[in-house]
Amino acid sequence: MNPLRSLILAAAEAESIRKAVKTAPVTRSVVERFVAGETTEDAVAVVARLADEGLHVTLDYLGEDVTDNAQAETTVQAYLQLLDQLHAAKLTPRAEVSVKLSALGLKLDERLAADNAFRICAAAEQCRTSVTIDMEDHTTTDATLRIVRSLRSTWPDVGAVVQSYLRRTEDDLKELAVPGSRVRLVKGAYAEPPEVAYQDQHEVDLAFVRCANQLLAGGGYPMFATHDPRLIDVVQDRAQAYGLGPGDYEFQFLYGVRPDEQRRLASAGDTVRIYVPYGDQWYGYLMRRLAERPANTAFFLRALVSRS
Repeated sequence: MNPLRSLILAAAEAESIRKAVKTAPVTRSVVERFVAGETTEDAVAVVARLADEGLHVTLDYLGEDVTDNAQAETTVQAYLQLLDQLHAAKLTPRAEVSVKLSALGLKLDERLAADNAFRICAAAEQCRTSVTIDMEDHTTTDATLRIVRSLRSTWPDVGAVVQSYLRRTEDDLKELAVPGSRVRLVKGAYAEPPEVAYQDQHEVDLAFVRCANQLLAGGGYPMFATHDPRLIDVVQDRAQAYGLGPGDYEFQFLYGVRPDEQRRLASAGDTVRIYVPYGDQWYGYLMRRLAERPANTAFFLRALVSRS
């Protein structure tokens, strides 16, 4: 294992380090930059602000790999409360939710996770919004796609996520990139073995473009999650080639990353959606993101230096 990755994972598990990091003044500025806050009220306030700026939002209640049914139920209740408050604030035209199945009990029991996802989708329908099921490491891909398939039998607009660095993704898109579907394309952030995922960044980018072409040709609603200006330009060019315009697809950005570019694209007429995490599990969220790819450490540091 990469020594830096080992160090980050050890820090994630060390209670003394967790307390020190969470109470350090500099940490608060990092967290406020990348996480909406710890409460539902914090998250709704951020949605309202972003909506006023002409942006759309997808919200992720932080927490994954739950180890018991009670934790999974806590996650479900958090989403139900969030959906109720978004609806009450009349924000659901601009906001949906993103859900990690491991936070709903996938590692415990696939049926449990599916039932919990069903409850969240039913609540989202009542609140007149939608749900996107996040993708996690490759060991969960088959189960995740099975659950997405099941949910779509009732809610065809349930979003799926695919990762361009997985070698299997282009085959998966043959089923997913169809008329009426919603699919988010990301590069992928988990540390995967070479036999499963492309390791070279150029190969990952090329796969992203191939997958983008599949999505743009598929007749569904593609969602391109990238901060890479080169890929944004390519997507815009390819969309035009397929006869698609603003409103036929969207770009997605992480909260706190390249906000000037978010507003620029939105002002130009593109649909831009911000992936907004919130909740008191932000420490584990940030540390796991760093541990999955230690190069992300430099990414977060650069993001702190420049807000553009």
